[in-house]
Amino acid sequence: MSQTRYPSPRGSIILTTLEGVPGQTITKHFGLVQGSTIRAKHIGRDIAAGFKNLVGGELHGYTELLQEARQEATDRMLQQAAQMGANAVVNVRFATSSVAQGAAELFAYGTAVRVD
Repeated sequence: MSQTRYPSPRGSIILTTLEGVPGQTITKHFGLVQGSTIRAKHIGRDIAAGFKNLVGGELHGYTELLQEARQEATDRMLQQAAQMGANAVVNVRFATSSVAQGAAELFAYGTAVRVD
């Protein structure tokens, strides 16, 4: 990801993995924004993944689970940025961790800023 725009109640918010937004100047820093979600495996997905391990290939159930978790964590981060009055989040990163057997956290974070 280099730069993506997401709609918010105050206009769109730019998300970027870069330290700044190319062609724009950071005029205000609001600080760290974050969003997370903890997801558990679904027994049906585990069974399907077990069969898929026998023949190989992509585990679609887990791929969908991670995409949903990433979107939810990003949405929560964007909601926090919008509440601060930011119109961009720079240096966006994602992290994962295991919090319990069969459950994992997906964590999105970045720096909320205003760019002009």
